[in-house]
Amino acid sequence: MEEYVQVATVNPVAPFTESADAEALRRAMKGMGTNEKVIINILAHRTSYQRQMIKDAYKTAFDRNLLNDLKSELSGSFEEVMMALMTPMPLYLARTLHKAIHGKNSNILVEILCTRDKQSIENIKSAYIEEHGTELTEDLNKLPSARIRKFLIAMITEDRNEVTDDLQVAKDLSQKLFDAVQGQSGTPAEEELMEMLTKFSHPMMRMTFREYFNIHSEKFGRVIDSKFPEDLKDDLKIVYESIAYPTPFLAKELNSAIAGAGTDDHKLIRLVVSRCEIDMGNIKVEYEKLYKESLEKAIKGDTTGDYKKTLLALIEK
Repeated sequence: MEEYVQVATVNPVAPFTESADAEALRRAMKGMGTNEKVIINILAHRTSYQRQMIKDAYKTAFDRNLLNDLKSELSGSFEEVMMALMTPMPLYLARTLHKAIHGKNSNILVEILCTRDKQSIENIKSAYIEEHGTELTEDLNKLPSARIRKFLIAMITEDRNEVTDDLQVAKDLSQKLFDAVQGQSGTPAEEELMEMLTKFSHPMMRMTFREYFNIHSEKFGRVIDSKFPEDLKDDLKIVYESIAYPTPFLAKELNSAIAGAGTDDHKLIRLVVSRCEIDMGNIKVEYEKLYKESLEKAIKGDTTGDYKKTLLALIEK
């Protein structure tokens, strides 16, 4: 649970001229054939902000919609990953959350809402109401589990204490958790945990979980497995792992999209596109530790064509 410096695999390109990129993209899609290599080389090596600048420059120069032109030239998973790249990230995640809420998929909700900083969450909330006409909190209230919906709403609305490294606070919090688990505090353990996760920063909670292990010689994930209510156990374990071990959690999520009989392309695209500008470099390291092969190799073995080339371009620094 040590802190780490986040390593992105997609960073701003400099020098950057949006009009030159727009012209190159138009040439790549004009005429009989499509030059997919040019499209990948440009769009997979620009940040989300730079792609929006290219989209605007394309409209100005050619009076055409870049997304519509891409849709008309591309297909399948290659088209899907390009559409994801061309959608502003807060809007892309707002749309994903909307589908997850209506599909009652708490795993996706946790993946998005428990692994992003406060400003990112605020941007997603703004995009959500603009796109769907309702507050994100209002729609989260439709989830079947009262405790989980209350927790997720608190995660995105509560004022969080931003202290990150106070050892005494970590010791005090770990003791409160222990007392709740032992039934000595009068507060159910799951409520105590949820309260802490919504009130304290993620680094502070990671320190708390580390202190719990140091004092009681038991990882808190195992405590959840053995002491928490059956109907909450799975969701709380996902929440705990996403906050306590963010990069291993995301590496495991990537593996779950790739492993097995068929690839979950929607999940694979979402994870790669939404993390490549944040911490994909860290996730790649963790993936190789966990699965004894590189993420690049896993993607090469599970995808094909221009779709594969795009994903590899996004994760290769």
